[in-house]
Amino acid sequence: MAKNERFEKVYSQGGLNVTEIWVDKETGVNYVYHMSGNTGGMTALLDREGKPVISPILN
Repeated sequence: MAKNERFEKVYSQGGLNVTEIWVDKETGVNYVYHMSGNTGGMTALLDREGKPVISPILN
């Protein structure tokens, strides 16, 4: 992976139905991506209180 890429995939499961978690390396915000067949979508990953999950930013 190139050092200048903003997003990093930190989790992946599935084969035909894929669920992944991506982290924005500039903000620490986590996003969940789900793909089933040729359709997919991405949204911010939220905690129980409805706030975005934020990972520590490592330089």
